[in-house]
Amino acid sequence: MKTLTDKVAIVTGASKGIGAAIAKSFAREGAAVVVNYATSSSDADSVVAEITDAGGRAIAIQASVSEPCAVKRLFQETKEAFGKLDVLVNNAGVFKFEPFEAITVAEFQREFSTNVLGTILTIQEAIEQFGFEGGSVINLSSLAGSHSLPQGVLYSATKAAVESITQGLSAELGDRRIRVNAIAPGYTRSEGTVAEGLFGEESVKLYLSLTPLARIGEPVDIARVATFLASDASAWITGETIRVAGGAR
Repeated sequence: MKTLTDKVAIVTGASKGIGAAIAKSFAREGAAVVVNYATSSSDADSVVAEITDAGGRAIAIQASVSEPCAVKRLFQETKEAFGKLDVLVNNAGVFKFEPFEAITVAEFQREFSTNVLGTILTIQEAIEQFGFEGGSVINLSSLAGSHSLPQGVLYSATKAAVESITQGLSAELGDRRIRVNAIAPGYTRSEGTVAEGLFGEESVKLYLSLTPLARIGEPVDIARVATFLASDASAWITGETIRVAGGAR
Protein backbone atom coordinates (compact mmCIF):
# COMPACT_ATOMS: atom_id res chain seq x y z
CA MET A 1 0.00 0.00 0.00
CA LYS A 2 1.14 3.55 -0.67
CA THR A 3 2.34 5.31 2.46
CA LEU A 4 0.06 8.37 2.21
CA THR A 5 -3.15 6.78 0.96
CA ASP A 6 -6.24 8.83 1.92
CA LYS A 7 -4.18 11.66 3.42
CA VAL A 8 -4.69 15.30 2.43
CA ALA A 9 -1.74 17.68 2.38
CA ILE A 10 -1.10 21.36 1.83
CA VAL A 11 2.35 22.23 0.51
CA THR A 12 3.07 25.96 0.51
CA GLY A 13 5.31 27.44 -2.13
CA ALA A 14 4.82 24.32 -4.24
CA SER A 15 4.88 25.73 -7.76
CA LYS A 16 8.56 24.89 -8.26
CA GLY A 17 11.73 23.61 -6.62
CA ILE A 18 11.59 21.70 -3.35
CA GLY A 19 7.89 22.41 -2.83
CA ALA A 20 6.96 20.99 -6.22
CA ALA A 21 9.07 17.90 -5.60
CA ILE A 22 7.34 17.35 -2.25
CA ALA A 23 3.88 17.77 -3.77
CA LYS A 24 4.66 15.24 -6.51
CA SER A 25 6.15 12.76 -4.05
CA PHE A 26 3.12 13.00 -1.77
CA ALA A 27 0.80 12.42 -4.71
CA ARG A 28 2.75 9.36 -5.85
CA GLU A 29 2.25 7.93 -2.37
CA GLY A 30 -1.51 8.41 -2.53
CA ALA A 31 -2.12 11.81 -0.92
CA ALA A 32 -4.46 14.47 -2.26
CA VAL A 33 -2.31 17.58 -2.54
CA VAL A 34 -2.98 21.31 -2.47
CA VAL A 35 -0.28 23.06 -4.49
CA ASN A 36 -0.11 26.50 -2.92
CA TYR A 37 1.58 29.37 -4.72
CA ALA A 38 1.89 33.13 -4.37
CA THR A 39 2.45 34.36 -7.93
CA SER A 40 3.54 31.50 -10.24
CA SER A 41 0.14 30.29 -11.42
CA SER A 42 1.41 28.65 -14.61
CA ASP A 43 4.07 26.71 -12.71
CA ALA A 44 1.52 25.59 -10.12
CA ASP A 45 -0.86 24.47 -12.85
CA SER A 46 1.96 22.46 -14.42
CA VAL A 47 2.62 20.67 -11.12
CA VAL A 48 -1.09 19.89 -10.77
CA ALA A 49 -1.27 18.65 -14.35
CA GLU A 50 1.70 16.33 -13.85
CA ILE A 51 0.06 14.86 -10.74
CA THR A 52 -3.39 14.42 -12.24
CA ASP A 53 -2.05 13.04 -15.53
CA ALA A 54 -0.41 10.32 -13.46
CA GLY A 55 -3.73 9.50 -11.78
CA GLY A 56 -3.24 11.54 -8.63
CA ARG A 57 -5.38 14.21 -7.00
CA ALA A 58 -4.25 17.83 -6.76
CA ILE A 59 -5.48 21.39 -7.00
CA ALA A 60 -3.66 24.72 -7.07
CA ILE A 61 -4.65 27.50 -4.67
CA GLN A 62 -3.15 30.98 -4.73
CA ALA A 63 -2.46 32.54 -1.32
CA SER A 64 0.31 34.58 0.23
CA VAL A 65 1.18 32.89 3.52
CA SER A 66 2.02 36.24 5.11
CA GLU A 67 -1.57 37.49 4.74
CA PRO A 68 -4.01 36.18 7.40
CA CYS A 69 -7.12 36.41 5.22
CA ALA A 70 -5.40 34.62 2.36
CA VAL A 71 -4.24 31.85 4.67
CA LYS A 72 -7.77 31.35 6.01
CA ARG A 73 -9.06 31.12 2.46
CA LEU A 74 -6.36 28.57 1.56
CA PHE A 75 -7.48 26.26 4.33
CA GLN A 76 -11.19 26.82 3.70
CA GLU A 77 -10.80 25.93 0.03
CA THR A 78 -8.76 22.87 0.97
CA LYS A 79 -11.55 21.64 3.21
CA GLU A 80 -14.15 22.32 0.54
CA ALA A 81 -12.14 20.36 -2.01
CA PHE A 82 -10.96 17.39 0.05
CA GLY A 83 -12.94 17.46 3.29
CA LYS A 84 -10.06 17.32 5.76
CA LEU A 85 -6.37 17.97 6.39
CA ASP A 86 -3.65 15.57 7.58
CA VAL A 87 -0.34 17.18 6.60
CA LEU A 88 0.98 20.73 6.33
CA VAL A 89 4.32 21.47 4.70
CA ASN A 90 5.62 25.00 5.27
CA ASN A 91 7.94 25.35 2.31
CA ALA A 92 7.18 28.91 1.13
CA GLY A 93 10.16 31.13 1.76
CA VAL A 94 12.11 34.11 0.50
CA PHE A 95 15.72 35.17 0.87
CA LYS A 96 18.23 37.76 -0.23
CA PHE A 97 21.95 37.56 0.33
CA GLU A 98 23.59 40.93 0.89
CA PRO A 99 26.03 42.63 3.30
CA PHE A 100 24.69 43.11 6.81
CA GLU A 101 24.86 46.91 6.59
CA ALA A 102 22.65 46.81 3.48
CA ILE A 103 19.68 45.18 5.28
CA THR A 104 16.63 47.43 5.24
CA VAL A 105 13.48 47.44 7.32
CA ALA A 106 11.53 46.49 4.21
CA GLU A 107 13.71 43.42 3.58
CA PHE A 108 13.52 42.42 7.26
CA GLN A 109 9.73 42.59 7.10
CA ARG A 110 9.59 40.70 3.79
CA GLU A 111 11.68 37.76 5.00
CA PHE A 112 10.21 37.49 8.49
CA SER A 113 6.65 37.94 7.20
CA THR A 114 6.92 35.02 4.79
CA ASN A 115 9.38 32.71 6.52
CA VAL A 116 8.26 33.13 10.13
CA LEU A 117 4.82 34.77 10.29
CA GLY A 118 3.69 32.59 7.39
CA THR A 119 4.73 29.50 9.31
CA ILE A 120 2.79 30.66 12.37
CA LEU A 121 -0.36 31.58 10.46
CA THR A 122 -0.56 28.32 8.52
CA ILE A 123 0.03 26.17 11.58
CA GLN A 124 -2.70 28.03 13.46
CA GLU A 125 -5.15 27.19 10.68
CA ALA A 126 -3.93 23.60 10.40
CA ILE A 127 -4.52 23.01 14.11
CA GLU A 128 -8.17 23.89 13.59
CA GLN A 129 -8.54 21.41 10.73
CA PHE A 130 -6.58 18.43 11.99
CA GLY A 131 -8.95 15.74 13.22
CA PHE A 132 -8.95 13.51 16.29
CA GLU A 133 -6.05 11.50 14.90
CA GLY A 134 -3.88 14.62 14.80
CA GLY A 135 -1.60 15.55 11.95
CA SER A 136 1.93 16.22 10.76
CA VAL A 137 3.50 19.65 10.32
CA ILE A 138 6.75 19.78 8.36
CA ASN A 139 8.62 23.07 8.37
CA LEU A 140 11.40 23.78 5.89
CA SER A 141 14.44 25.23 7.59
CA SER A 142 18.01 25.28 6.22
CA LEU A 143 21.55 24.55 7.28
CA ALA A 144 21.66 28.32 7.59
CA GLY A 145 19.32 28.03 10.57
CA SER A 146 22.15 26.71 12.72
CA HIS A 147 25.15 28.06 10.79
CA SER A 148 24.72 31.66 9.75
CA LEU A 149 26.13 32.39 6.31
CA PRO A 150 28.16 35.45 5.31
CA GLN A 151 25.76 37.99 3.81
CA GLY A 152 22.89 35.76 4.87
CA VAL A 153 22.41 36.77 8.50
CA LEU A 154 18.81 37.86 8.06
CA TYR A 155 17.77 34.67 6.26
CA SER A 156 19.59 32.59 8.86
CA ALA A 157 17.70 34.38 11.63
CA THR A 158 14.37 33.49 10.04
CA LYS A 159 15.32 29.82 9.79
CA ALA A 160 16.58 29.74 13.37
CA ALA A 161 13.15 31.06 14.35
CA VAL A 162 11.47 28.29 12.34
CA GLU A 163 13.51 25.67 14.19
CA SER A 164 12.59 27.24 17.53
CA ILE A 165 8.90 27.21 16.58
CA THR A 166 9.23 23.58 15.58
CA GLN A 167 10.70 22.52 18.90
CA GLY A 168 8.33 24.55 21.04
CA LEU A 169 5.17 23.50 19.22
CA SER A 170 6.10 19.82 19.28
CA ALA A 171 5.84 19.99 23.08
CA GLU A 172 2.74 22.17 23.08
CA LEU A 173 0.78 20.10 20.56
CA GLY A 174 1.93 16.59 21.37
CA ASP A 175 -1.09 15.76 23.50
CA ARG A 176 -3.27 16.55 20.48
CA ARG A 177 -1.37 14.01 18.37
CA ILE A 178 0.07 16.76 16.21
CA ARG A 179 3.68 16.16 15.26
CA VAL A 180 5.90 19.10 14.31
CA ASN A 181 9.25 18.52 12.62
CA ALA A 182 11.61 20.47 10.40
CA ILE A 183 13.91 19.62 7.52
CA ALA A 184 17.16 21.54 7.09
CA PRO A 185 18.34 21.12 3.50
CA GLY A 186 21.96 21.61 2.60
CA TYR A 187 23.26 22.90 -0.71
CA THR A 188 20.27 22.10 -2.91
CA ARG A 189 19.86 23.12 -6.53
CA SER A 190 16.48 24.67 -7.34
CA GLU A 191 15.07 27.38 -9.58
CA GLY A 192 15.36 29.91 -6.77
CA THR A 193 18.94 29.20 -5.79
CA VAL A 194 20.08 29.12 -9.41
CA ALA A 195 18.28 32.39 -10.15
CA GLU A 196 20.08 34.02 -7.20
CA GLY A 197 23.42 33.02 -8.70
CA LEU A 198 24.28 30.61 -5.89
CA PHE A 199 25.39 27.80 -8.21
CA GLY A 200 28.16 29.31 -10.27
CA GLU A 201 31.24 27.22 -10.94
CA GLU A 202 33.20 28.50 -7.95
CA SER A 203 30.23 28.15 -5.60
CA VAL A 204 29.69 24.54 -6.66
CA LYS A 205 33.35 23.74 -6.00
CA LEU A 206 33.02 25.21 -2.51
CA TYR A 207 29.78 23.33 -1.78
CA LEU A 208 31.28 20.04 -2.92
CA SER A 209 34.33 20.55 -0.71
CA LEU A 210 32.06 21.02 2.32
CA THR A 211 29.80 18.03 1.58
CA PRO A 212 31.11 14.54 2.48
CA LEU A 213 28.87 12.84 -0.08
CA ALA A 214 30.43 15.12 -2.70
CA ARG A 215 27.34 16.10 -4.66
CA ILE A 216 24.83 18.92 -4.71
CA GLY A 217 21.39 18.14 -3.33
CA GLU A 218 18.35 17.92 -5.57
CA PRO A 219 14.72 18.70 -4.60
CA VAL A 220 13.84 15.01 -4.67
CA ASP A 221 16.36 14.40 -1.86
CA ILE A 222 14.34 16.68 0.39
CA ALA A 223 11.01 15.33 -0.86
CA ARG A 224 11.87 11.79 0.19
CA VAL A 225 12.39 12.88 3.80
CA ALA A 226 9.25 15.02 3.80
CA THR A 227 7.25 12.03 2.56
CA PHE A 228 8.60 9.93 5.42
CA LEU A 229 7.68 12.62 7.98
CA ALA A 230 4.18 12.86 6.51
CA SER A 231 3.65 9.11 6.81
CA ASP A 232 2.71 6.93 9.76
CA ALA A 233 6.22 5.45 9.60
CA SER A 234 7.38 8.55 11.52
CA ALA A 235 4.59 8.38 14.10
CA TRP A 236 6.98 8.63 17.06
CA ILE A 237 9.09 11.48 15.72
CA THR A 238 8.38 15.07 16.73
CA GLY A 239 10.36 18.17 17.63
CA GLU A 240 13.24 17.20 15.36
CA THR A 241 15.16 19.19 12.78
CA ILE A 242 16.55 16.68 10.31
CA ARG A 243 19.55 17.74 8.25
CA VAL A 244 19.33 16.56 4.66
CA ALA A 245 22.65 17.83 3.46
CA GLY A 246 24.95 15.05 2.31
CA GLY A 247 26.84 15.27 5.59
CA ALA A 248 27.50 19.02 5.41
CA ARG A 249 27.54 20.78 8.76
